[in-house]
Amino acid sequence: MYEERPSSAVPGAVLWRAGGGGGVVLPDGCMDLLWVEGRLLVAGPDTGPHPAGEVPGAAFSGVRLAPGVAPALLRVPAHLLRDRRVELADLWPAGEVRRLAGRVAAYGDPRTGLEALAARRAADTGPPDRLPAEVVARLEAGEGVAGIAAAVGLGERQLRRRSLDAFGYGARTLGRILRLRRALALARSGTPYAEVAARTGYADQAHLAREVRSLAGTTLGAYAAPPAGAKRETSQPSGSRSTA
Repeated sequence: MYEERPSSAVPGAVLWRAGGGGGVVLPDGCMDLLWVEGRLLVAGPDTGPHPAGEVPGAAFSGVRLAPGVAPALLRVPAHLLRDRRVELADLWPAGEVRRLAGRVAAYGDPRTGLEALAARRAADTGPPDRLPAEVVARLEAGEGVAGIAAAVGLGERQLRRRSLDAFGYGARTLGRILRLRRALALARSGTPYAEVAARTGYADQAHLAREVRSLAGTTLGAYAAPPAGAKRETSQPSGSRSTA
C-alpha cells in the first residue's frame, strides 16, 4: 500500500504513507522526513537503488521535500546524509527530537504532523536559497553544468560545492537522476524505449539502458513490465523510500 498527496503548506513537498514490505526505492534527488512507529528519521539523497529492510517497521509516513530544500531545514549538508537513513536524534539534540515527536504523535495523521513540522522549520529558517531551485529547473530544461554555472554566476567548482551541500551530489549527478526519473515514467506509460531515449535526451536506447542499470540497478524491461501480481515498489515515487 502506498499513497501520496501534495503538501498545501510546504511548496514542492509531497506527503505519503506506506505499509512495510519488500521493494526497491530509486534515487530522485529528494530527502524525506519519516515517521516510523513513533520515531523521527531522515532519508538522505540516494545515488542508487535501496532494497527493503533498511528501516524496519510495519507502517511509514513521510514528507518528501523537493531537491535542495531539506538541508536548510535540518541544518545538515545533504552530502553527509547521502545514501543513509538516520534517526533525527542523531542530528539534533535528543530532547528537542522527543518534543517534536510528541507534537507529530498528537496529530491523527502523522503526515499532517510532519507537514506542520517542516512548515515550522521553513518559517524559522527564513527565505530559501534560490540557487537549488534554479539549478533543478535548468537541469530539467536540459542545460549542461557549464552553462548552469555561468548562468548563476559561479565557477563549476563552486557550483559543485554548493550542489553537494544542497543535493548531496554534484549538479551533473543530479541531472542524471532527474533525467532517469523522466525516462522511467515514460517507459512505465508504455512509450517505446527508443522514443523514451530520444525524448529525454539520451544518445540512444543503449545509453538509456546503461543509465537504468547504473542508477536503478535494473533493466528497462524489468522495470516497465514486472511479473503479473508482483508488488511494484520500484514504480513508486521516492517517498516510498521508507520501504528501503
